[in-house]
Amino acid sequence: MAALLALALAAAGLVFVLADVATTSTEPVNGAQQLASPPSKAAGNGKRVPELGKALATANPLYRTGRLADVNCSPGELPAGSITAYRRFLTRVTNCLNKAWALQFRKAGMTFAKPRLRIITSRVRTPCGPWNAGADGVYCSTDRTMYLMISKDQLGNPFPLGITRLIAHEYGHHVQQISGIWGYYWAARTGATKARRLQLSRNSELQAECFSSVFMSTMKGTPLVTDADWAYTVDWFRKNGAKGWPQNDHGKGPTQAAWMTRGFNRGGPGACNTWAAVPRNTL
Repeated sequence: MAALLALALAAAGLVFVLADVATTSTEPVNGAQQLASPPSKAAGNGKRVPELGKALATANPLYRTGRLADVNCSPGELPAGSITAYRRFLTRVTNCLNKAWALQFRKAGMTFAKPRLRIITSRVRTPCGPWNAGADGVYCSTDRTMYLMISKDQLGNPFPLGITRLIAHEYGHHVQQISGIWGYYWAARTGATKARRLQLSRNSELQAECFSSVFMSTMKGTPLVTDADWAYTVDWFRKNGAKGWPQNDHGKGPTQAAWMTRGFNRGGPGACNTWAAVPRNTL
């Protein structure tokens, strides 16, 4: 792996948009997720309401299902400059995520539903609202669709592990929605202070990142997830993961790296219970 870091894509964001269909609220929630570049070859205040359904987040049945199933995911090559190859790669990774998480939900005795995947090359308006400036993708829970935008920079300089990690993160938000975890998120954020909302946002983002790393662990040692590329990716987030979020709604860089490492090393969703973690571990 090359020694120097290319930051051409570092500022690009991956955004999820939540319009929760499990509660009576229709207010969208916006968050963002950064995309690591490939290695170089050279809130509001108000009266609090009861936090309903807390066990859905802190004691979800998914946490007791053991390691995520290895579905022998092999999405193939991702050559530069081929939109067809990019679409094929993203579709195959999504299919792998569907298979792995469907098995996990079955072990938990929970109902599973696939998200939709829409690959685009320019901004679109989703059912959750207008496209977020600077975003590479959007997860809209209204139609349960992952919208992934392929930019010219990404097309010309693809990082297969990076894009796999990114889509697995967005899939993690889908897992949170269909498992009921976001039911608690909505109840807890209603009327919460700004500080509390930021904490809840960190819990959600760090858990999705951990879920992503759990999936990545099933491909450890393959050409897609080499030890060197994974170490590079975790280190990138340790150094850069918090730079785009001055309000600290995603966690500090070392915190992001810690949850990535935890999920990757343990390999199961039980490692990703950010909702029961002590606050200092989700700062």
